[in-house]
Amino acid sequence: MTRDSKSENILARYASGERVFANLDLDDSVYDFSDSDLRGVVFTGSFLLASFRNANLEGADFSYSNVKTCDFSGAKLASVTFYCAAIDAALFDGADLAGANFEEASFFGIVLGKGELPSH
Repeated sequence: MTRDSKSENILARYASGERVFANLDLDDSVYDFSDSDLRGVVFTGSFLLASFRNANLEGADFSYSNVKTCDFSGAKLASVTFYCAAIDAALFDGADLAGANFEEASFFGIVLGKGELPSH
């Protein structure tokens, strides 16, 4: 997958120290953040259609975001927050979910409780 200019822009801003990318609308194409180091990034309230395959997202915050078709396969998601996020059809195959918070996240009509994880 070739990175588009919006993905490259966010990665460059992250590399220069910016961490908060709240309320983004990145759902008109598949954005590529695969293999990226985005530890502690904040995507709260965003609509995302993206590949985060094998990315390091430890401590990231996706609260109140729509990540319904994102691919988090193989990603490091330790201590990531998906509080009240829409995660329908998101892929978590082989992802490290240690300490991830999916409280009140919803997928396919199911709302997860404290300590519950989506099937992966």
